[in-house]
Amino acid sequence: MTTPPNIVLIVADDMGYGDFGLYSEGRVHTPALDALASRSLRLTQQYAGSPACSPSRAALFTGRYPHRTGAITPQETLGNDRIALNEATIADSLRAAGYATGLVGKWHNGALDPAYHPNARGFDEFAGFCGGWMDYYDWWLDRNGSIGKGNGRYLTEVLTEEAVSFISRHRAQPFFLTVTYNAPHSPLQAPAELVRSYEEKGFSTGVAITYAMIEVMDRGVAAIQQALHDADIADDTIVMFTSDNGPAFRLRDDQVPEGVSIDTRRFNCGMNGAKGSAYEGGIRVPMLLNWAGGLPQDRDVSTLIHFSDWLPTLLGAAGAAHVGSKPLDGVDALPALRGDAAEQQVRFWQLNAYSPVGETNAAMRDGDWKLVRPAINLAFASDGDAELARRYVDLDIQYKYDRDSVTEIAEWPEPVRCMPDVPAPLLFNLADDPGEEDDLSAREPQRAAAMLRRLENWFEEVETERLAIPPDQRHPQPLSARFS
Repeated sequence: MTTPPNIVLIVADDMGYGDFGLYSEGRVHTPALDALASRSLRLTQQYAGSPACSPSRAALFTGRYPHRTGAITPQETLGNDRIALNEATIADSLRAAGYATGLVGKWHNGALDPAYHPNARGFDEFAGFCGGWMDYYDWWLDRNGSIGKGNGRYLTEVLTEEAVSFISRHRAQPFFLTVTYNAPHSPLQAPAELVRSYEEKGFSTGVAITYAMIEVMDRGVAAIQQALHDADIADDTIVMFTSDNGPAFRLRDDQVPEGVSIDTRRFNCGMNGAKGSAYEGGIRVPMLLNWAGGLPQDRDVSTLIHFSDWLPTLLGAAGAAHVGSKPLDGVDALPALRGDAAEQQVRFWQLNAYSPVGETNAAMRDGDWKLVRPAINLAFASDGDAELARRYVDLDIQYKYDRDSVTEIAEWPEPVRCMPDVPAPLLFNLADDPGEEDDLSAREPQRAAAMLRRLENWFEEVETERLAIPPDQRHPQPLSARFS
């Protein structure tokens, strides 16, 4: 009987194509990732599940569009990051198939309630934090529900050590290890000597810190691969590296050191948009995939693959059954990874703060064609609603630095917003226009109209499912968008 492969899934946070040395013309030093790329499948048309952390990860872990799961925004102190309890994760399925399952790093799919903790969602072991970000020096870690204060070491290096330890302890059995680094997510913090090395190359301080954060993470990738070699299981292990969404270009003032520009715009291969946007820069992210014992190496794969596809794909590689009862949106991509012709998939995205609004920041892709509903400013209806939104931000920060003072999600209402006039959707042919610069909607009105109908129908379908999540499976209860 063939032993199923180990799986190491490494997910960076807010890292774009231009944040790899391979794709950035050498702007950032990532020798481990570049070497991994040289012997891996390089997926050039892989899409995150969403332009933001929590919903994107929900698609990755459940194989379903994030709206269906209830994970609609990164607002963990509001409960909007949570995967509903009646959803099954990939860790649930692999654990049922005999895998040891571990998560190291950022969870961000349910905080402030043990029912949503990684140990309750299929992961035997957890060493990380359940919220959306963590200070890199003033940190705390949750180890299987036990909270430990940090010792001032750089967090990325601590997470690497946790990952290496997991591999060493489970080398004799099949395992599924997810390593979710928080780099290069804010706050912008990195070892000073590395930051100086990028400043000396002429980069702004904000970009220099970002690149330094990535370089430390790259060292972690090297250490994880070395651990697999030391355990003599490298060829029998699927190693994957990706990012949850595109790069963050503009950060809040509280997320950067004093005196540092909050503008971290940097090279991203000419893609339009960034984190938070349904344009390519927000949702198209790299994927390096290496499985020496089971897949070709050193090859570009141009098949469109979505985060929701990884659950059925990895379960297929492991010979494991899906334990959930809900239908998957993802499909098994193993045939495409092995070079076979793949059926064309249509994919959808939508994101805004608070409850979903289908008219803003949405997109669908069908072959080379992509329709985008541009983001619109859903302004708050009153000063009181704007103040309520600021209170949520303040609570989010408080949770990171004073965890014991925030033990439950806020039972505050959702701010009321104003709906402005909705702009017309934009239509792009990505084969001819990868930068999404030439709107073809006026020249292809029938195509644009048909794609808009499909996008609207998809949104209605997934929102209907979200709003029907049973009361005992989701808290807070799903809200419909509120407008003045």
